[in-house]
Amino acid sequence: MVTPPLPPFIRRFSLYANVYLLDTPRGRLLVDTGTLAHLPRLARLLAEFRPDAVVLTHHHPDHAGGAPLAARRGLPVLAHLPEHPYLTGEAHDLPYPAGRPEIGRAISRLHPKVPAQALRPIFPGEKVLGWEVVALPGHTPGQIGLLRAGILLAGDALVGGPDGAHLPRAAYNQDHREALRTLRRVAALDLQLVLPGHGQPLTPQQVRRRAARDQDPALLVT
Repeated sequence: MVTPPLPPFIRRFSLYANVYLLDTPRGRLLVDTGTLAHLPRLARLLAEFRPDAVVLTHHHPDHAGGAPLAARRGLPVLAHLPEHPYLTGEAHDLPYPAGRPEIGRAISRLHPKVPAQALRPIFPGEKVLGWEVVALPGHTPGQIGLLRAGILLAGDALVGGPDGAHLPRAAYNQDHREALRTLRRVAALDLQLVLPGHGQPLTPQQVRRRAARDQDPALLVT
């Protein structure tokens, strides 16, 4: 599989999950923050890149593990409102390890949380430094992506595998049926490039092939 190239204003780093640095005339955004184990590298990125804000696609610790560090550095942390209780520690549901909710709750409780005063709500349809917020529910209730000029940062709505686009395992999606609906919504968009939360960049053709493979008349969006 040939990996499509990134445009010059986007850089991607693997901090277990993908972390994206967006540099546009309106400002700089850091999208997701990786895991606690990657805090030293995240600290270097924050010092080098100096983003204006951090956007979290969703609350899972592999994407939001470094968000408390960003908050301590004085950066606003932007996330869709349904994700806030998990980020602040009011809720502790995690879907992994699969079939062991008690371990997921323990993992959540052990992770540092984002102070409520550092969180800023963002909503589908609004723009953040020129990027449109897009609802991508299913993996979590409030997962969002960012869209600009045909480029979609998709969080864990999609995974980039060696053979193309995939969904996270059903056990790791809070609502797998909704995740399938989101996949079809993404496939129907007029896109040039899809940047997933894990794995390599994807072409729209790869996303459409996955959506067709997972087609189920009972789950069609009406």
